[in-house]
Amino acid sequence: MSGPSWKLSAFAPKLAVQSALLAHDDIDDWDFDLVISGREVAEDQPDDWVLEGWYPRKPGADQKRTLSDLFDGEAPSIAVEKLPDEDWLTLSQQGVEPIRAGKFYIHTPEYDADPDAIDFIVPAAQAFGTGQHRTTAGCLEMLGAMKDRGIVARNIADIGTGTGLLGFAAMALWPSAHVTASDIDAVCASVVEDNADLNGIQLGGGPGAMAMVIAPGMNDDLLQMRGPYDLLIANILAGPLVELAPDFAASVAPGGSVLLAGLLAGDQEAAVRRAYRLAGFRQAGRIQRGDWAILWFRRRRAR
Repeated sequence: MSGPSWKLSAFAPKLAVQSALLAHDDIDDWDFDLVISGREVAEDQPDDWVLEGWYPRKPGADQKRTLSDLFDGEAPSIAVEKLPDEDWLTLSQQGVEPIRAGKFYIHTPEYDADPDAIDFIVPAAQAFGTGQHRTTAGCLEMLGAMKDRGIVARNIADIGTGTGLLGFAAMALWPSAHVTASDIDAVCASVVEDNADLNGIQLGGGPGAMAMVIAPGMNDDLLQMRGPYDLLIANILAGPLVELAPDFAASVAPGGSVLLAGLLAGDQEAAVRRAYRLAGFRQAGRIQRGDWAILWFRRRRAR
């Protein structure tokens, strides 16, 4: 989308912006012309953040209200500026640095590949639209650690796949695996297809390929049919992770792994740990990146 573009900015403390980004994830009827992200204002101001939105037309009261409604309590003022006549996606990608996460290097199209890493291209408006790229980076690190610890994954599910990145990463580590990716948002189907093409990922139902479905949780015939899984990845939110614990337990093979992210260290992490212990899992690993915890559990084998 080219031509005149506009940016909306809301400056607020770090936790307020992160909460706003989490609220965005719960909205089913979001206007996808309005692309948002969150970031630090500056490296030496780690607690001062800005929630930014890009819009292809001059934003009105509705767009400003949409951004304000993401904040709890009194919302910060929304600044609006007209940007030069450039591609809004290119503008949104400016300043987004590549991610190095364990064995992986994730970057936007304007950066070169790293020949010494497992390299993936993901456009910034997709990769960081939730502002939670630390959870993604933590999942990538944990996947590499799982591989190093001898985990063998032949049948993989990526629940809440978004861009498809974590499913792609699992395919790179276990190239003969069957992979099933799902998301509740129908827009993700075309996003995953575009990113698969960008990264040379095979789509389909066979070994070394990814099948994509649109479904809430595990509520899909194909997801059910292709289980049980020996690796299930879910980088979503703490509430749904707790609710899905019994469904994930029913969908993961004994001895199989679940990799969970999208939860804050502290109360959210404690609730998720409790839910998965009750569902028959034991914790096998943990990574913390910033305020976010990434958890690896293994399903207990029957005695």
